[in-house]
Amino acid sequence: MAENKRALVTGASAGFGRAVTRELAARGWELIITARGVDRLAKVQAETGTYAVAGDIADPAHRAVLRDVVGDERLDLVINNAGALGPSPLPALDRYPLAELTAVLETNVVAPLAILQSTLPALRASAGIVVNISSDAAVGAYEGWGGYGASKAALDQLTAVLAAENPDLRVYSFDPGDMRTDMHQAAFPGEDISDRPEPETVVPVLLRLLETRPSSGRYTAADLAVAR
Repeated sequence: MAENKRALVTGASAGFGRAVTRELAARGWELIITARGVDRLAKVQAETGTYAVAGDIADPAHRAVLRDVVGDERLDLVINNAGALGPSPLPALDRYPLAELTAVLETNVVAPLAILQSTLPALRASAGIVVNISSDAAVGAYEGWGGYGASKAALDQLTAVLAAENPDLRVYSFDPGDMRTDMHQAAFPGEDISDRPEPETVVPVLLRLLETRPSSGRYTAADLAVAR
């Protein structure tokens, strides 16, 4: 009998992370999930039978707990989905609070790298996959998105270099596009975002990426959907 695949998913309590967790669990994956929202994470855990560890990935103590939970067992996949938007409403760069920018970079760049540093041995043992969730704000200049966009651009570069340094792995930046999530709503306070797709509609595209294992690189949900 084939061994179940094993994954770590951050930001799993809501939005895209929750949708991915539900689908992977339904497919028999053994999952370790984490997020800051204790109650929502517990609900996802109850729904999916996953192993949940509540906490903030920007906290080194929490990352140490995750490292111990992952242990030395094989790890087939890490999805760095947890992220921070920054101030809402989104401020222009000339008045962006620098302490807030530091916090965004800590969550969106430093923490994903720290998680990967601790899990790479297990990923290498199974020729695994890394998925760092990106954004079109990493490559486009949108007013108000300077802080978040800069963090995702940095994450894209980190991802590309990690791929070059680990040719036996598959290392992806994945841009899911606009979705109807709490974070996207916070970026547009008071606006109606019901025209954005639900996160569940994007999950099949990510699964196709995982199943086909193309060369490491940056992929968008829109491009992958067209290439189907």
